Amino acid sequence: MIRSMTAFGSARAESALGSVSIEFRSVNSRYLDVNFRLPEDLRMAEGPIRELLGQHVRRGKVEIRLNYSRAESDTDATLDEARLALIADQLDHARRLIPDVAAPSLFELVSSVRNQDSSSMDSEAWVAMCQQAAGQALAELQANREREGQRLAAMMLECATAAAVIVDEVEKDLPAVLAEHQQKIVSKLRDALLAVNPDGFAQISGEELSARIAQEGALFAMRIDVAEELSRLRSHIAELRHLLGGGQQGAGGKKSTGSVGKRLDFLFQEMNREANTLGSKAGALNVTHAAINLKLQIEQLREQAQNIE
Repeated sequence: MIRSMTAFGSARAESALGSVSIEFRSVNSRYLDVNFRLPEDLRMAEGPIRELLGQHVRRGKVEIRLNYSRAESDTDATLDEARLALIADQLDHARRLIPDVAAPSLFELVSSVRNQDSSSMDSEAWVAMCQQAAGQALAELQANREREGQRLAAMMLECATAAAVIVDEVEKDLPAVLAEHQQKIVSKLRDALLAVNPDGFAQISGEELSARIAQEGALFAMRIDVAEELSRLRSHIAELRHLLGGGQQGAGGKKSTGSVGKRLDFLFQEMNREANTLGSKAGALNVTHAAINLKLQIEQLREQAQNIE
């Protein structure tokens, strides 16, 4: 399955304790880079969420934002008499040593109760809520990554088709290139013989002339022989279509666990190498143009693949 590394997913989980909301934002990266932004009260949920993410995402820079809200019944501060009596006794004791100690304000008393309640959060229950929200957000993230991945795959398949057309045209033009070169050989031999002796053609037999033309043509054909490069390019294009079509079978028919994006990077390096060889062997201007156009298609493929997991 082709997945993009750029996507977004969010979810919310609720219980009697309160609610948790989480967001996943991912962009392209060579490796898996996870950044958490969550309150300290829920820091204990980072490990389980990181483990859950690692089970589904292999590459990408992922930012995870987590927020929570406690239920009203959980956050209402109640000033009971026993607690107030304890605070009063502590205040009296402090004033025996420091007479000018000020009495706490009502806001400070309420805040102390809320802080005490906050420190007694049910870790297991809140982590379970975080995992529930994370699972739902991750499912949305993956669905968005897959949809974007299919769009990327469609664009890349168009580039692959264009590259295959270029390869076919080069192969089709090679006989004409060779024939054109043979005509140039004949013309050069004629000019050379006439320059030496106006009756030069009378001094050389037809068999010798034909042999010379055949020899020069054979040398040129060997120099511009790109059959191997064209064959490898076709093989790479076929592998590209296989990967974009969702095929990732490894040796022995087993499912490959490697990153498709990394496999595509290597494939494009090989395709670019063959295109460079094709350009260096070009014996005609149209073949040179074909090599340049082929490299442009490969570069477009490489750019699209930068965002594939």
